Amino acid sequence: MRFAGKTVVLCVTGGIAAYKAADLTSKLHQNGATVHVLMTESATQFIAPMTFETLSGNRAVVDTFDRSFPWEVEHISLAKAADVFVIAPATANVIAKAAHGIADDMVTTTLLATKAPVVVAPAMNTGMYDNPVTQENLATLRKRGFHIIEPDAGHLACGDSGRGKLPDTPTLLWGIEKALTEQDLAGRHVLVTAGPTQEAMDPVRFLSNHSTGKMGYAIAARAAMRGADATLVSGPTALDTPHGVTRVDIVSARDMYDAVTSRAPEQDFIIKAAAVGDYRPAQTADEKLKKGDGEMNIELTRNPDILAALGKDKKPGQLLCGFAMETQNLLDNAESKLRRKNCDMLVANSLRDKGAGFGTDTNVVTLITRDSETELPIMTKEEVADCLLTEILKRTKEQDGSSGIKPTDGPA
Repeated sequence: MRFAGKTVVLCVTGGIAAYKAADLTSKLHQNGATVHVLMTESATQFIAPMTFETLSGNRAVVDTFDRSFPWEVEHISLAKAADVFVIAPATANVIAKAAHGIADDMVTTTLLATKAPVVVAPAMNTGMYDNPVTQENLATLRKRGFHIIEPDAGHLACGDSGRGKLPDTPTLLWGIEKALTEQDLAGRHVLVTAGPTQEAMDPVRFLSNHSTGKMGYAIAARAAMRGADATLVSGPTALDTPHGVTRVDIVSARDMYDAVTSRAPEQDFIIKAAAVGDYRPAQTADEKLKKGDGEMNIELTRNPDILAALGKDKKPGQLLCGFAMETQNLLDNAESKLRRKNCDMLVANSLRDKGAGFGTDTNVVTLITRDSETELPIMTKEEVADCLLTEILKRTKEQDGSSGIKPTDGPA
């Protein structure tokens, strides 16, 4: 579970979006978090404390001077217990208090005492949000290391349209998880390819493969979660764009070649997880090919080899990782591909292994370099992604150390 073993102190302030915090509380609890809810007095005018108590299994705290609690000073004990401190929704009023150190209720006194990472999700009228005072206060919080989840734009409860909507629960969960995640890839540019390519035969048919893109999407998602500037070049899939990832959609292998090679010079890591078609029809018919009485023969021609091109033009310090899916002689074929394509690392998996292959949520892989082979047990694709990124980062730091190059520092 995403938040297993974590304590989340969730602060709910007085705005119409307070009702959305109920779903956030529920999802945090379902994902293993211990959730303690603090409410401002005005928040109780929009939603009852009992709602949060039912969803979290813990008492919702409103009154700083409530005597019905254990002997410890409650706002201090909660401040110490928090792994992450979340204010959602955050009104202009509580943002202003946080920026200027005002502590006059349970939410702001606990906030001032905590050393946990703080996530702030503003929600208010568009005019209030765009007001220079509010923007200056948010800028102050950012400088202090607060994690700000930008509001959505749309129709607001007051009748206005514009920025100020509290984001949906998945976006809030992503922001909270990111605040809990070490930003060890901050300052790094990571390009990931994913999914299949489609090579048109005619306006109706194409040649392709069974790739769903799940492995590449998992890598891009985890890279962004760990602070990277992540770009995902994706063939046609049914997957949503991961939070924090810039997605570039392509169709054919030639499209992918252009999209990847044009962006390659600015990347620190390039991870080629896509299942790219090796061949395409030599001619694409302008009209639908009609079925005849005999066999149909289609002449194929080679597509450009993206991985080989990247290996040939690899810039100093750039790490290139390829993927190899095989049905036989896995390690021999993968090691050969590693050397032929001038890769730094190759992720090898077999379609024959249970839990690996196309369309699964798990994978069984071996990480291969020129001097090592690391066989991983069956894992979720997100876990495989983290192991891969950690190994890439480790090797990059070793290279940086040996060459005297200092890794790019990320934001504090």
